[in-house]
Amino acid sequence: MYTYKTGISLIDEVKGGISPGSNVLILAPSMSSGEKLGYAIMRPQEGEFALVLTTVMRSVDLLDFFSSEEFNRDAIGVIDSVTKLSTPDVSDTTQVKYVSSPSDLTGIGIKFSSLVESIFNGEFPPSDQALFPPPIRFYIDSLTTLLMYRKLEVLYQFLHVMTSKLKKMEAIGIYILNNESFDERTLSLMKQLMNVVIEVKSEQHGDFLRIRGVPGAPQEWVQFKIHKGTLEMVA
Repeated sequence: MYTYKTGISLIDEVKGGISPGSNVLILAPSMSSGEKLGYAIMRPQEGEFALVLTTVMRSVDLLDFFSSEEFNRDAIGVIDSVTKLSTPDVSDTTQVKYVSSPSDLTGIGIKFSSLVESIFNGEFPPSDQALFPPPIRFYIDSLTTLLMYRKLEVLYQFLHVMTSKLKKMEAIGIYILNNESFDERTLSLMKQLMNVVIEVKSEQHGDFLRIRGVPGAPQEWVQFKIHKGTLEMVA
């Protein structure tokens, strides 16, 4: 069975990676490296593809970030919910799809399906190590932003549908949420949809993560850093 490497040795060395159909929730406070951790886990490996819903950054800036971090941009598709707020007439491309705002969950679902279809149809630049079904990582860069636009129950139903789609596709989902901004009920509902929860905290001497939901993986806080889009555990 194909497994998705996370770059987190505590997971990859114990379980070989994340199983297809899994969903990973990153709980991270603002001003931490949680967002970069999400991108590091999303980063497609050789033969894989990645899709990201950006609710924070314009796609043009996000793609520049991927270039600076040495990601393989040819293997990445973007659903941009930011740009149309300032540039309404921007047009879709093969790898970048636009929706009107983060509140347009229906549009996000449609654009997601369109990008997946493009990948399955070979419309993304081909890989020398192409696999079938193509392994896909899907990252929502801020559930916090989506919860500012839509009610919790509405977002829960949307995520329930998305996680079911990812399971059928043998893909994985990655999501980040600011755990300092919401009550325990909100956090509990989000966790219900997830297989793995990674908590992040920042201290004066660095960033730390703790893993929940991976049998056999250590559960203590471990320091990490991100360099060139790659996660490194600090001994």
